[in-house]
Amino acid sequence: MALSREAERVRHEFNRELISRLRDAGEHLPPPERDEFGAFFARFADSKIVLLGESTHGTSEFYQARATITRHLIERHGFNVVAVEADWPDAAAIDRHVRQLPAAPDAELPFQRFPTWMWRNVEVREFANYLHVHNQASAPDKRVEFRGLDVYSLGRSIAAVIDYLEKVDPERARAARQRYGCLTPWQSDPAAYGAAVLAGRDDCENAVAEQLRELLEKRLADGVGEGEAFFNATQNARIVRAAERYYRIMYRGSTESWNLRDRHMFDTLQYVMQRRGCGAKAVVWAHNSHVGNASATAMGWAGEFNIGELVRNAHGEDAALIGFGTDRGTVAAASDWGGAMEIKSVRPAREDSYEYLFRHTGVARSLTDLRPGTRRGLREALTGPRLERAIGVVYRPETELFSHYFEAALPDQFDAMVWFEETHAVTPLGAPVSGAAADTYPFGL
Repeated sequence: MALSREAERVRHEFNRELISRLRDAGEHLPPPERDEFGAFFARFADSKIVLLGESTHGTSEFYQARATITRHLIERHGFNVVAVEADWPDAAAIDRHVRQLPAAPDAELPFQRFPTWMWRNVEVREFANYLHVHNQASAPDKRVEFRGLDVYSLGRSIAAVIDYLEKVDPERARAARQRYGCLTPWQSDPAAYGAAVLAGRDDCENAVAEQLRELLEKRLADGVGEGEAFFNATQNARIVRAAERYYRIMYRGSTESWNLRDRHMFDTLQYVMQRRGCGAKAVVWAHNSHVGNASATAMGWAGEFNIGELVRNAHGEDAALIGFGTDRGTVAAASDWGGAMEIKSVRPAREDSYEYLFRHTGVARSLTDLRPGTRRGLREALTGPRLERAIGVVYRPETELFSHYFEAALPDQFDAMVWFEETHAVTPLGAPVSGAAADTYPFGL
């Protein structure tokens, strides 16, 4: 018992030292809706890619902060791409709105798939309206893009490829229908496709790969490929290929499917930036688990990688990885995948977590620069590993340690940490008003 009490005393003393160092290092931030908030992030403006995280998928302050930082980087430092953890066709509807491009005929309203509140919320609508107004003052080729990185849009991406081909080459559209017909029975429930393949059904890999190959070869043969319509069709064909494999391998284990998804998101970011040209500068909005360098976390130690690690390896110091954290408050989340959104209370952080240390600094909002060469003693002391919390679209407080905490070495995971002691749930948008979508596209309110 004496040894245990001594160990406890040493641990508390070490925590006090860490908290003191964090308090000294943390720069006090104004509220995230104020323009001055964004100016604190000018130090990262020389990067080609700035990745902005979130430790939940349903926290208003995280969306507000990312919007304010992104506005500053756009207006003062020439950033011209916003790439988000959302499906390509959904983001494309927002992109057409913000760049004043024609809306797709009979287009569906975006973000109707679970979790609708993640992007269909007041905070995102306000940022999209800002981009729309900002872009009005720019030439079409200088306007800021809004792109989706994710892989889940199997059915809508198939439809987008066929719709494009119907306009430019009906014969090729018929061939595409035949190839994609292999996946037709599962477009509304692609996870069932993976189960069917696991049970012995032939897969559709060759068919979807052939369709993408044909699109790319047509570009080379006919000299097409510069237009937005072709780029959009090609990216949707890439999504179909990636989604087919994702759903086919998802039952083999989480590591392989996670890596495929993050590789696809990274590749999509690369394609978007290549298309934009040498002046491309991108801001990425995604969860901390995608944005932070996975090699400094338990997921990386178990064989998973993510966008942050791939971007760091590809772009080195031309990338900035910025995490966001909170201690308590409310969050928009479901109890189960596919369940209804609830406003849930976020429990105060565990004593053995990084969030606990930030909470005890007593600073309501802070930016802590963790890059090498800044606060070396703090970096070394924080290396850990220590627990870190991640809340996705599902939050289960009753099993929080098992469901939402993982080990990480924070200074190697992120270049900086943005801290909010108390946060609040995003404000979801209601269901679209019938008949009003045409006037209020893309949100239909």
